[in-house]
Amino acid sequence: MMMTRAKWLLATVAAMLITGCAPLITQSPGEGLSPVNAISDGPDKHLILFGYDVVSYFTDRHDQLGSPAIKSVYRGVTFRFATAEHKALFDAAPQKYIPQFGGFCSDGIVYGIPWGGDADVWEIFDGKLYIFGGKGSHDAFMLDVPRNLALAHKYWDEEVNGSNAFFQRVKRLVFRVPHYKSGKELAEEVARARK
Repeated sequence: MMMTRAKWLLATVAAMLITGCAPLITQSPGEGLSPVNAISDGPDKHLILFGYDVVSYFTDRHDQLGSPAIKSVYRGVTFRFATAEHKALFDAAPQKYIPQFGGFCSDGIVYGIPWGGDADVWEIFDGKLYIFGGKGSHDAFMLDVPRNLALAHKYWDEEVNGSNAFFQRVKRLVFRVPHYKSGKELAEEVARARK
């Protein structure tokens, strides 16, 4: 039997309440960088990108885990670094290194959905770091970078930035944007473009 959207929404909210609502708090530190793709790890309650070093994308051109011993807290979010030099670069200009859209999947933000974001799938456009939720999301985004960047920035600025990631995600999974495409539809578009 098919579940209606309203029933799905109620079931999802109930499941979140039962599990303790950790993502509600962890991804919404509320100090200007909210929501963020963050986890709680020991004393680091809002650790962005699973502890990956955001500076290494720019300086070393690869993703690299940071050390729990080398970190900075900026606007309530913890950033870890592989080296003291990376920490110093970040501390001097944090806005230069912070991933766009809170480190969530850039392709998800095209649809107003703050979800996913794998630290090892990324691009730098115009000096800004964009994270993706996997190769499929990356490939779909790359089909029309200017359009997708414009849509992602629109939804981030108008809806997602400053919101609670969980409630925004539920809202846009139930009330989809007019240009919404499923993962299957996007994969088919990518396959057609490769022919």
